[in-house]
Amino acid sequence: MSRACSFQNGQKNDTLRAIPHHIVITNPVMRREATLTPCNVDGVRTEGTLARLDRVFARLDREPQRPAHIDVPTMSRHRFVLFSATLAFYLAIVWAVVTTSWLVRLDWQVMFFRPYQQWPQIHAFLDYYVVLGQRGPTAVMVAAWLGWRSWRQHTLRPLLTLATSLLLLNVTVGAAKYGMGRLGPHYATVIGSNEMGLGGDIFPSGHTANAVVTWGILAYLASTARARRWLSAGSAVTSLGVGLTTVYLGTHWLSDVLLGWAAGLLILLALPWFEPLTARAEQGILALRDRWRDRWRARRGRGATAAPAEAAGVPVVLAPRSPAPREAVARETVAAGRAPRPPVYLGGPPASRAERAVLAGSRRPAHPGRSPRGTTSTTTRS
Repeated sequence: MSRACSFQNGQKNDTLRAIPHHIVITNPVMRREATLTPCNVDGVRTEGTLARLDRVFARLDREPQRPAHIDVPTMSRHRFVLFSATLAFYLAIVWAVVTTSWLVRLDWQVMFFRPYQQWPQIHAFLDYYVVLGQRGPTAVMVAAWLGWRSWRQHTLRPLLTLATSLLLLNVTVGAAKYGMGRLGPHYATVIGSNEMGLGGDIFPSGHTANAVVTWGILAYLASTARARRWLSAGSAVTSLGVGLTTVYLGTHWLSDVLLGWAAGLLILLALPWFEPLTARAEQGILALRDRWRDRWRARRGRGATAAPAEAAGVPVVLAPRSPAPREAVARETVAAGRAPRPPVYLGGPPASRAERAVLAGSRRPAHPGRSPRGTTSTTTRS
């Protein structure tokens, strides 16, 4: 504050504006009889001199800890009503195709219209645009973004939610494809038929359902309401374009695309039911990671403490091995059932004192006339 309160000729010191995050006096009001001090300024403000690129990178930095409040969608009444309406629409599309209704006739009319011949100039562009509905490339792109989100927010929820949605997509859409077995426009056999049960795998459209789920998951995991609205609009436009592109290329019937939109939307609307399972999976994975990390640190710590001891030549004191419980019981049983044995000497009993001296090489000369202690000798006199 003392630097910010320095004035020259009644004006603010402009050199302070070059200091990032400094304090600038905004409206100093002074009485005539008072002097300017750090205690009588009227107001201050903080100014930063970060560039636009610096602000962008500051927002991309990792947060110091996991956010305390992460918005997790729940199965509200509004969402449940949308889920029920979408399910009814899904079943209505299936029924209309199975019964060969007006929807099947519309499919044949669009197929005979051949959009790829009507507008050939956009064919090359749409060949690349339809990749936005392929599961492999889109899953890799979205997983990379959500992986960064997981690293930044210290949570595995984005990646686990993506994995759950892709698993539901493979199970539900794959089962419907092979269960109904509808042939595509290029392989149709009878004009006006629904081509059901003939071993096909195009009903519903996998490209369309994948576009709805893969790009819609970004809106589902958005952290703010504004981002959720923009991402919802973008994913809707992308999935709508992918579905119409498959109709343009002649790889799907129009009813396939309608059912694909409904199938993808059902998966997004059902994700809140799987949030508790996702939370439990995250806790289990993080707990397993912590255990592995603690083991690795413990091994590394033991190695670090053993290395200096070996380098310094410090002897390592080893504790005696305690016998196993069964071994101790066996020893006690044998000791209780047998009488104590006398000591056994290898090579006979210990020699006498003189013999031990001879064997050990005594320093005193031997006395030939002296018999060893504890023995009797008989001398004959002449």
